[in-house]
Amino acid sequence: MAYLLQQLANAIPLAALYAALAFGYAVAFGVTKRADITYGAIFAFSGQILLLFTDFGYNRLWLILPAALALGVAASLLYSMGAGVWIGRSIMMPLVRQSSNTVIVAALGITIVLMETARLASDTRSLWLSPFLNDRVVFWRSGGFEVVLTEIQLANTILMCAFVAIGALILKRTSWGRVWRAVTDDPLAAELCGTSADKVFLLAYAAAVLVASLCGILSTAYYGTMDFGAGLMFGLKVLMVAAVGGYSDPLKSAGGAAGLGLIETLWTAYGPFIWRDLVVFTLLVLLLVLSRRERAIP
Repeated sequence: MAYLLQQLANAIPLAALYAALAFGYAVAFGVTKRADITYGAIFAFSGQILLLFTDFGYNRLWLILPAALALGVAASLLYSMGAGVWIGRSIMMPLVRQSSNTVIVAALGITIVLMETARLASDTRSLWLSPFLNDRVVFWRSGGFEVVLTEIQLANTILMCAFVAIGALILKRTSWGRVWRAVTDDPLAAELCGTSADKVFLLAYAAAVLVASLCGILSTAYYGTMDFGAGLMFGLKVLMVAAVGGYSDPLKSAGGAAGLGLIETLWTAYGPFIWRDLVVFTLLVLLLVLSRRERAIP
């Protein structure tokens, strides 16, 4: 029982990460209506830039760790947001009016460029952050067994849940949320009512990029590193994870993704680890097939 409780506790940070990523992806998908793996690439890119500039500040500028981390966070947001907004305005917005295959090919090319840019900038070195906020918080004791999470796990979970809550509040209670829903339903009708669909597209894409960048920073701070090939893996994973709850409602998409995080953690605890990714991706494909809706295209 105690072991199960610990695994459920371990699932909370991962579920929060998947929920935040899925929420941001659904916001962008609402205006693009295209599968876009660059979202996961930006997530990984932000973490890699954090590592690069934190290492530069700590080892070259001789800054203390908090100051080096602050430099890394600022540089990560600057580079990730700049790259994401440029991708949205100059590549994705023109291509979404074309075939979906064009977007997929372009997204793959962008992902490779971001991964290789981070790799070359780091001289193909795996950089690691010094551990911090690793004190344990005990939730339950039974004999000699304790159910615990670290401070950084709790902080990440709270922040990622806050991203989802704030985003959901904006979409449901503000005029921008109403405009976003109008554009996702029918961009042409929204244009006829005086709304700039292109402006909403860019704002939605920028908001999604911001969520991906913040999640990449928080995840890298917790795990200590970000692999150069993580962009493609997370791009595919987020694309499918967000589909669990459906793309039409970002909040439902976040809820479905959180459930998948729980399943993945329980499989890691009780099943063969080597089969984890295969089982998760198989489950995602099965859910996509079962939930697919045919739509007549004139």
